[in-house]
Amino acid sequence: MRATIRFGAIALALAITAAGCGAPPTADIDAARAAVDKAVTDGAGQYAAEAIKAAQEAQAALDAELKAQDAKWFKSYDKARELAAAAKAAGEKAAADAAAAKAEADARAAKEQAEAEAREKAKAEAVRVGGKIRPPTKVKDVKPVYPDAARSGRVQGVVIIEATIGANGRVIDTKILRSVAMLDQAALDAVKQWEFTPTLLNGKPVPVVMTVTVNFKLQ
Repeated sequence: MRATIRFGAIALALAITAAGCGAPPTADIDAARAAVDKAVTDGAGQYAAEAIKAAQEAQAALDAELKAQDAKWFKSYDKARELAAAAKAAGEKAAADAAAAKAEADARAAKEQAEAEAREKAKAEAVRVGGKIRPPTKVKDVKPVYPDAARSGRVQGVVIIEATIGANGRVIDTKILRSVAMLDQAALDAVKQWEFTPTLLNGKPVPVVMTVTVNFKLQ
């Protein structure tokens, strides 16, 4: 009888010890959550949507595993440690992806802003072709694409455009002076791709304003 009681006590002690040995990897769990939270704070939702989704799914898998272990008498956190490491890595990747995408977006926005300011400056400084200002020579011609609807409707005619040519010879602004319904956009799309020799004034390249025509004629 005493042997049975002693054995039962030992078994109970071993069970309690075994249950107590399975301590959750708190440091790993906190690091994983911190990494995912940082990615969210760094704008991963805006700049790295797929990466933050993967990180949050990894975090959810970790939380589910921890909940499952909490319901058990004999706990094992080996899988939780692996999931925590995966969630941490996914969070760090999302943060890195967001930082890279944000830097690229900021650089693109800065470039577009600089180009817009340069265009406005060139438009303000542009001189109109005429007199001593000779028209520049076109060095790159792009033919307009005849719109299918216009072709089907037998629409043809000449679109007249006022084009501002930058000091580098590229078209930086366009404005319709004479419109032909259904043909204007095709004309603008073509003219914007034209390139010219730079126009010199007192030996320096300057932006100029000139009138160009785009002729649409059905065969």
